[in-house]
Amino acid sequence: MTNEDLSFDFDFLDKLIVGIGEVSQITGIPTRQIRYWEDKGIISSLTEEGGKNRRYDYKNIKKMLLVKELLDEGYTLDASAEKIKNRLGMIEQTLSRLKNTTTKKR
Repeated sequence: MTNEDLSFDFDFLDKLIVGIGEVSQITGIPTRQIRYWEDKGIISSLTEEGGKNRRYDYKNIKKMLLVKELLDEGYTLDASAEKIKNRLGMIEQTLSRLKNTTTKKR
């Protein structure tokens, strides 16, 4: 494995915005199910007010894939949503502590 294999284009991910149809094709999750998850507050689209085109960023696409994985493992939708919320909260706390630690060392 080379260093190029390990590189990741974070700038690209920050700019990645995909329509609901493309998300459905990429993830295999039906658009109706994506809309339902959004209605339940599990994910959110970047739809402008009054706009009808639902568009999703990398973070929400990642959440969709995690929900799908947990549902496939037998979790309920509510349990999946809670598990993901807790996991993302733990990651945010850890990154925040790491940031504070590295800032103090400077």
